[in-house]
Amino acid sequence: MRLTPIAQEAASTSEWIENLTFDELSIGQSGQLVRKLKPSDIEAFAAVSGDVNPAHLNADYANASMFHGLIAHGMWGGALISALLGTQFPGPGTIYLEQVLHFSKPVRIGDTLTVLATVSAKDAEKNRIELDCQVLNQRGERVLHGLARVIAPTQKVRLPRMHAPQIGLFDPLARFRELLALGDGLPPVRCAVVHPCDADSLKGVLDATRHGVIEPLLVGPEFRLRAIAEEIGMDLQGITMIPAAHSHDAAEQAVALAVQGQVQSLIKGSLSTGELIHAVQASAAMRTGRLLSHVYRFDVPLYAKPLLITDTVLNMRPDLEQKADILRNAIQCAHAVGLEVPRVAVLSAVEIVNPAVASSIDAAALCKMAERGQITGCLIDGPLTFDDAISIQATHLRQIDSAVAGQADVLLSPDFESGNMLARQLQTFGGATASGVVLGARVPIALSSRSEGPKARVASAVLAQLVAHRMS
Repeated sequence: MRLTPIAQEAASTSEWIENLTFDELSIGQSGQLVRKLKPSDIEAFAAVSGDVNPAHLNADYANASMFHGLIAHGMWGGALISALLGTQFPGPGTIYLEQVLHFSKPVRIGDTLTVLATVSAKDAEKNRIELDCQVLNQRGERVLHGLARVIAPTQKVRLPRMHAPQIGLFDPLARFRELLALGDGLPPVRCAVVHPCDADSLKGVLDATRHGVIEPLLVGPEFRLRAIAEEIGMDLQGITMIPAAHSHDAAEQAVALAVQGQVQSLIKGSLSTGELIHAVQASAAMRTGRLLSHVYRFDVPLYAKPLLITDTVLNMRPDLEQKADILRNAIQCAHAVGLEVPRVAVLSAVEIVNPAVASSIDAAALCKMAERGQITGCLIDGPLTFDDAISIQATHLRQIDSAVAGQADVLLSPDFESGNMLARQLQTFGGATASGVVLGARVPIALSSRSEGPKARVASAVLAQLVAHRMS
């Protein structure tokens, strides 16, 4: 049977893969594959191959190059030839021996490529065939051509088509840069760094200083700070240090600096969260009349935008009045990161008000408070389950008509336990990157877990910077 290119293309979209054996192939017979280049194709090829040539990934560099724009990796076109030979023409059982390629024109985002393979020679003794390969763009221009030598299959194969695994492209560094960019044009905030007596804490502080986020005052034992800096190969020259005997002393001195107006934020170092928060709460001058609460900012690979979650750190079982304060703090944080009307989902185990589920009652009450102007600056809905809050598909299935459901910016957790487990699941299973800040005090407090690396600490410092400027 002689397959025309059109018939071969139709075969490629079926639920089956069927090969052509050596005996079924004849000189002049062709197969084809059609593929449009998307930005994600370039990113995925770079991720798999490790080829991060800026001609493919850096728009500024590419625009100034001879190509005047981003182009595909040359071997992406070669991979399309391999896909045609391995899945369609001749198909399963084909063994690649040799491929010669000539690159004629660049391939750009949006180009539609037609890959053609035509049998040009047969060797019956060894079951080998030669194929003339061409790749044409939508204008009929040849962008790639060459010769392939393969051993053709000798046994007929018809198998269910395997679907390629989906690649979820997530660039944490790009997300980190987007967060840093929110502070562009803002001066660094003067901050007290409380007892940064481990390598990650100190490196995070020095990196945040280098990025222009903070102007640090290191509060801790000077000899330990200098020893750690020497250990990680970083210089403390020009950075102010305030001697403190131990972590308790460092926390108390940092709070005093905030009360005196000498710093605009605090950054937690290697001491425990409880130790720092106790020092803050013990100072009447640090109080604002609002409950202290923590806001996490997550970049989640499978969610299109940053997600704020509160409170997963400080308040164990908040009542309705405390939840209102936690919500107000989260809205303040959302405004600071550029969300002027954040969508807030008040989470519960159910999406209807159920007297047996206390969190659903609180959710309904918070929505009514917002309706009456007691909570402002957001769109709010609840009770909503987690999937209702972040999945458009879930809202359609459950026929939820809401301006928040499926596209939440802020998730208000029912309590510490559920919120903390959600946060850890996003990091552990979901690959999310996190930063966090405490609000409700006189100054914001950048708060990172002691297990988190320097980049998370820089990100938390950025949050504190943005909130501090919003408060000033």
